[in-house]
Amino acid sequence: MSVTTTAPPAGPVTDASGKIRCDACPVMCYIADGKSGACDRYANVGGELTRVDPLVVLEGTLEKGEQVVPFMAAGTDWDGDLVNPGDRFVTAVGAGTTYPDYKPAPFIVSSEADGVDMVTVVTEGIFSYCGAKLKIDTDRHLGPERALVRFKGEPVGHVTTGEYGSQMLSVGGVNHLTGGSKKEGRMTCQAILDLCNRQAVELTIDDGAAVIVQAGKAPIVDGEPETRMRVGCGSATIGMFARQWFDHVDEVVVVDDHITGVLSEHQAGKVLGVQPTGISIKGRRSTPGRYFQVAEPGTGWGGTDISDPLTILGDFSAKEARPGLTLLMVSTTGDHAAFFVLDEALKPVPAPMPEPLRLTVDRIQENCEPALCSVVFIGGAGGSLRAGVTENPVKLTRSVKDTLTYVSSGGAPVYVWPGGGITFMVDVTRMPENSFGYVPTPAIVAPIEFTMRLDDYRTLGGHMESVVPLERVRDVARKRNLLASATNPWPMNRTNFRW
Repeated sequence: MSVTTTAPPAGPVTDASGKIRCDACPVMCYIADGKSGACDRYANVGGELTRVDPLVVLEGTLEKGEQVVPFMAAGTDWDGDLVNPGDRFVTAVGAGTTYPDYKPAPFIVSSEADGVDMVTVVTEGIFSYCGAKLKIDTDRHLGPERALVRFKGEPVGHVTTGEYGSQMLSVGGVNHLTGGSKKEGRMTCQAILDLCNRQAVELTIDDGAAVIVQAGKAPIVDGEPETRMRVGCGSATIGMFARQWFDHVDEVVVVDDHITGVLSEHQAGKVLGVQPTGISIKGRRSTPGRYFQVAEPGTGWGGTDISDPLTILGDFSAKEARPGLTLLMVSTTGDHAAFFVLDEALKPVPAPMPEPLRLTVDRIQENCEPALCSVVFIGGAGGSLRAGVTENPVKLTRSVKDTLTYVSSGGAPVYVWPGGGITFMVDVTRMPENSFGYVPTPAIVAPIEFTMRLDDYRTLGGHMESVVPLERVRDVARKRNLLASATNPWPMNRTNFRW
């Protein structure tokens, strides 16, 4: 067992057998020497309640373009180098949890940044009100909106509104964590934990697909890896490629579950002078060249349930169509494409695709971005968590809204929702790996940091008696140094604050 950060001073109780009662969460485990608690985050090491994981400290050298320093292994002792302490940021990953929450946060660290005295309040919050929002880049139908999402058979979320080229799922929330059976709560907690720690998670959707989701990786739908997301809807694809089709084909239909496009009727075709072809589309016509509901959702052409694109066509009009008229049908990803020529009866007949049209299909594929799974953690920092920052929690909320306090999670930037409380979202791929933990209540443990000027912390009633300078953190913790991501703003940047 790698022993690193000691727990916050809480006066743990020891029973007659020498077990320590851990008070880091409401479960209150009794832990024997050499063993860890139910969360695997705290252990009894020689009679001391000890945080198992290392405290993660970010190195900010990349911000100034200085020489990159190597990663330090987990559990490596602090080397005492504090030449540029302002270039280090103590995250809440591995910091420990405060429970009950009226106690000061595990680490309240002061430092100097560009001549300004700053303080960062660091804690791993226990979140019952939390979940994960999933964006899955695919045209394939995953399931109807409001359908239950299941993990190992238990309901853990639902399908929410679809977005451009992506299917959206909501996993977690307090009603699944605490409002159902014990098993539902455990599976919900496990699903959120694995998703946010960037593990591959298989989810099944009622009346829909099975999908393997992993943050930053391509989704796997019903066993088939997705490679690309759509270049646009059918109408947008017409607009993008109409000029490239104009000299090589009479008509183009871009099949799409949402908006199917028809070149000759579309404004792009009209501007180019494409002549009417007498084509007929089975669907609800919106505006010229744009059709809704040409088929049911599915995993076929353009996210529909069809495998034969001709099924969405009606009869060609003899007034405008002619034998020999050429037709390209293609999906919004270019994964499906076929070329047809009208025979004497004005029926489309499959034919070899001309090379210039093949190149346009390749161009559609080239312009499709790689399909990825995005995982965003969302949590509400409640009044009890905020009490570890200040004796008057509402002042912290006001300070955040007034941009006097900068909120981060594992050093990564967050989006704080407007309105009451501190409800924040963070992209888990911008955080250190394995930033999340859990307690068996069940609830998710997530890092959160509050950075502000030292004077502002004093003004909002902070726990000033618990403030320690950065150089003293080495006296109470071992640490793991990580390079700050070049894509993340440095938490101490002046631009993060109203002042």
